[in-house]
Amino acid sequence: MRRTRQIPASSPAVGRRLARVARAADALRAGRAVRLDDRTAHAMLAAETLTPASLKRFAKGWLVLSHARAQTLKIRLYTAEVVAVPLRGLAADAVRAIADPTADLDQPLKGPFKAVRRKLPPAFAASVKLAKLAGLLPAAVVCRGARRGAITVSVTDVVSYEAEAAKNLAIVTRARVPLEGAEESELVAFRAGDGAPENYAVVIGRPATSEPVLARLHSECFTGDLLGSLKCDCGEQLRGAIQTISKAGGGVLLYLAQEGRGIGLINKLRAYRLQDQGFDTIEANERLGFAADERLYAVAARMLALLGYKSVRLLTNNPEKVKGLAAAGIAVAERVPHAFPGNQHNRAYLRTKAEKAGHLL
Repeated sequence: MRRTRQIPASSPAVGRRLARVARAADALRAGRAVRLDDRTAHAMLAAETLTPASLKRFAKGWLVLSHARAQTLKIRLYTAEVVAVPLRGLAADAVRAIADPTADLDQPLKGPFKAVRRKLPPAFAASVKLAKLAGLLPAAVVCRGARRGAITVSVTDVVSYEAEAAKNLAIVTRARVPLEGAEESELVAFRAGDGAPENYAVVIGRPATSEPVLARLHSECFTGDLLGSLKCDCGEQLRGAIQTISKAGGGVLLYLAQEGRGIGLINKLRAYRLQDQGFDTIEANERLGFAADERLYAVAARMLALLGYKSVRLLTNNPEKVKGLAAAGIAVAERVPHAFPGNQHNRAYLRTKAEKAGHLL
C-alpha cells in the first residue's frame, strides 16, 4: 500500500464555515429561506423551489438571475455578475418559469423586464452562487432583512466556498480494486468534510512521483459512465483512459464530482431537454443560466498533490483542462490526445465541442 502524502488541511474554523454553506445549500433544496449576511442582511429563496406561500414573504424583493439567463430573456445587463428584476406582481409559477428555460415553449411570453441599474449588494451575486452550489437553477428571490427561522451564512463564506473546500480536501481511505484491463489498481477516496460529494482517484500500477504522471481528469457522468448513454462519449473516455493508462505502465485517473460540466445531473437532464428543442450543448447550458463550462480545477490539483504528483502528462482533448490544471498549480508537461469516434446520437455534440469549445477531436 502506498504512503499518503501529508498536506495540512484548513483549520477547524474553515471546516465550520464550509459546513454552514453546506447547510444553507440543503435548506435551499428543501425550499427554506437563507439569510445572507454582509454589512446588511438579506434573505433569499431559490427560485426553483418557490411556492405561493413562501413568495408572500418576499413580495417586495427581487428576482436575481445570472447574466447568461438574463441575456436569453433579453434583459439588459446593467450590473456586474447578476441582474435583479423587481418581483412586483409576479406569481410563484411565473417566477419559476422565468428561471427555468425548459418552460420557455410552454410560456413564451415573458417580460418586458426592467432590471435594476444601481450597484447591487454582494448578497445578490452570492444568492445565485449558493443556488448553484445547491445543484439548483442559478436564480434566486432576494429581499432586505432577515427572515425568522432562516439559516444564516455569510456572503464571504459563500463566495470563497469552492476554493476553501479544495484546500480542505483530504484522503479518507484507499483500497486495492482490480479493474478489467487494469488489475493492479487502487481506489483512493477524498472528502472535504463539508458534506459535499466525495471525489475519487484510480491509481493504476505504481507510477513514480519524481516524473510527470500520465493522468486523466474525468468528470462523473451518470448517464454515460453507468448507463452507457449514446448522447455523449464519457463512458468511452472513462474506460478508454483506464486501458490507455494500464498499457502505458501506470498513471492516475481522477473521478471528479462535477456532473454535466459542473452543473449537476438534474440540470444536465434539463440541458438534454433543451437539446431536444434544437439547442446545442453550449447553448443549452447558457439558456439554463450557467457558463458553457462550470468546472473548476483546484480540487483536481489538490488530489494530485495529496497523491504526491507535481506534474502530469494529461490525457485530454480539451485545451481548457490543460490551462485550468496549470493555473491551479499542477504543471502539464504534455497533452496526450484522448478522442473516440462518434455515433449518430452524439455526432452533433462532438462537433459543437470541437467548433465552439475548441476540443481537439
